[in-house]
Amino acid sequence: MRLLFALLAGGLFGAGLQISGMTDTVKVQGWLDVFGAWDPTLAFVMGGAIIPMAVAWRLTRVTRPLVGGSFPPPPRPEIDRKLVIGSVLFGMGWGLVGLCPGPAVASLGYGGFSGVVFLLAMLGGMLLAPGIRARLDSAVPAE
Repeated sequence: MRLLFALLAGGLFGAGLQISGMTDTVKVQGWLDVFGAWDPTLAFVMGGAIIPMAVAWRLTRVTRPLVGGSFPPPPRPEIDRKLVIGSVLFGMGWGLVGLCPGPAVASLGYGGFSGVVFLLAMLGGMLLAPGIRARLDSAVPAE
């Protein structure tokens, strides 16, 4: 049952990304180009995702998951060096390529070779990140 819910949620998420234009790299880069040819239409996509998710997040804090287990604890609210560096790297990648992880996977079926290269680079970064983080943590004293 859990896999069925995961398949349905993933399919709905991918279809939403496709229909909304979030897998179109030109459209995403147009959204990010606030000082040039800005395309504000993705603001409606993001608002349409954030509002129901905020309600769902609030409701799930008082119940248990439908398919068993438990919800993870809420993230720490503090802004630290790791969060800032990660956010900057994520934003740079999103701005340069016009894709983030969800749309990258959703666009694999038609993204051609460049989509595969992006996905491989993203996976490589995910594999390298823990080692780089460990080196940075050992080189810089704790805040």
